[in-house]
Amino acid sequence: MTHLTIDKKKYVLIPEESYQELQRQAALKWKPEKTLSIEEARDYSKKLINKWASDK
Repeated sequence: MTHLTIDKKKYVLIPEESYQELQRQAALKWKPEKTLSIEEARDYSKKLINKWASDK
């Protein structure tokens, strides 16, 4: 690892293999948001519209 300082900001250089391994580990921890089905989306949007309409 090599440490660099440019404009008072610190950077670290690592080998590409290590970087790719870090990316792979981060990707394994990432969980995508749940996608709603069409029916669920309709129900959700109706709920939000009713909430918005009652606030006015």
